[in-house]
Amino acid sequence: MTSTPSYSARAAFAAEFKPLGALMVQAYAQLPDFPKPDEQPAYYRMLANIGEFAQKPGAELLVAVSPEGRLAGGVVYFSDMQYYGSGGTATKEPNASGFRLLAVDPSVRGHGIGKLLVDACISRAKSKQHKQLIIHTTKAMQVAWQLYERMGFKRAEELDFMQGQLPVFGFRLMLGV
Repeated sequence: MTSTPSYSARAAFAAEFKPLGALMVQAYAQLPDFPKPDEQPAYYRMLANIGEFAQKPGAELLVAVSPEGRLAGGVVYFSDMQYYGSGGTATKEPNASGFRLLAVDPSVRGHGIGKLLVDACISRAKSKQHKQLIIHTTKAMQVAWQLYERMGFKRAEELDFMQGQLPVFGFRLMLGV
């Protein structure tokens, strides 16, 4: 388990899947310049049903929670890239883990929740002795983009792809394990 002074990261419980899906829909729908639910309904259905990722081999739904158990955010970690589910070539990356769909409750942004969740993914990737951690983001997610760069992720243009009309940008963190 990883923690900040008032939050910790752990595997999600099944009872948290639906509330986390609602949190993710809310977080993504509020992003300026990001497609809205009526523009990409399948994407928002996927977010609402985030718990389905827990059924994929090597996938783990992680949450950040307060000491009282309040959900503050979540992310899907993949130890097997063939189930990562992005466009482009990321699913063929050797000796890699990845994460997708990082979301933080808008009411607790700025409290280190995103970093806490990324650190939990890094820890899991290192425990698998993977050499790299792959992620994707968009221009609308500038706060996340800046966080990833501060944490040492580097742009990996070969991992970029288009999701409909939305450019999606690849990043990788070399883990040195």
